[in-house]
Amino acid sequence: MPKPPQISRHAASLSAQVYGGLAARAKQMPGPVYALNVGDTYREPLLEARAEAQLSREHPRLHNYSPVQGEPALIDAIVERARRRHGAAVEPSRVQVTLGATGGLSAVAAALLEADDEVIVLAPYWPLIRGIIAGRGAKAVEVPFYDRCGAADFDVGAALDGALSDRSVALYMGSPNNPTGRVHSEAIQKALCAFAESHGLWIFSDEAYEELSFRPPPTPAWISHPERTLSCHTVSKSYGLAGARVGWVYGPESALGAVRGAQTFLTYCAAKPMQLAAAAALRLGDDWILEARAAYEAAGSAAATRLGLAAPQGGTFLFFDVTGWLREGESMQGFLERALDQGVLLTPGAVSGAAYENWVRLCFTAVPAEDLERATTQLAALMPA
Repeated sequence: MPKPPQISRHAASLSAQVYGGLAARAKQMPGPVYALNVGDTYREPLLEARAEAQLSREHPRLHNYSPVQGEPALIDAIVERARRRHGAAVEPSRVQVTLGATGGLSAVAAALLEADDEVIVLAPYWPLIRGIIAGRGAKAVEVPFYDRCGAADFDVGAALDGALSDRSVALYMGSPNNPTGRVHSEAIQKALCAFAESHGLWIFSDEAYEELSFRPPPTPAWISHPERTLSCHTVSKSYGLAGARVGWVYGPESALGAVRGAQTFLTYCAAKPMQLAAAAALRLGDDWILEARAAYEAAGSAAATRLGLAAPQGGTFLFFDVTGWLREGESMQGFLERALDQGVLLTPGAVSGAAYENWVRLCFTAVPAEDLERATTQLAALMPA
């Protein structure tokens, strides 16, 4: 155990600057800055799901603790949503409400990972998963995947076999993927689940963008492989409620008890008013999602066209290689600073995997369409002639 002033070796690789370190400089810029570095939305959530719609006179003891598992009204809404969307019967005991998908994955990691375990992580990946795994003293074993799995001759087993060891305990995946926007085909999804099953691995399934697929999504792992899948969901992305910090985990009862216990000591419970807001979003938000999905698909396609990229298949990001955009001898930091000079904040690709040092991530839902057009037009000015 480290003594003052030293810190845990597990925490040494963690940083609050994961999405880039130019925020302070951005505040000093004289003109408008379009913050496309953090995934969020410009859309306001459904009226009934907003914070100000949760009233004490309608919800007795609104400001008291919720049960650790979650508010009964929210659990009921989650179960009903699973039935309505997937035709799946989910036992309430298999649901755990969490502080967003981040809190859910953190509780899953705390419950199922031990020091020196390894998690196979399909890259590029959501930037926070590496730190969640590292915080347990475990190791994320990165496999370049989402920029390659669209090839006709791509072999899932061959891509993942080299990452296996006797310390492998889980496979982390997500569709639509953050940051590439790629959606698993049914064949890819089946192959990933079969790989996990054949090697006795847990599946950590990141479902943060499940409602934002612009093409037919595959059968979720929590339906096809319920005995080994811990599936993490959130109202942050699909319902415009990132600030609410409400999500949930589906999983087998054998694991959910441990996840619930881990959450008790990590965060205890999610905020009661925002759990009730999330319940309203799940019950009443289908039309809101349809509008959001259409607006986001149009925004993503338009931004991709301006930047000479393929349109995303889902999610809220573009992820692209800027090697050809770099000036001679220029570092990625130098490029990000030039992008900021054009009024655009981007996320460096290296936070999504070591193989993506010369890539960047751009969120196309963070600002309204007219601002996104200005931002991507200004960014396109950095493209070589």
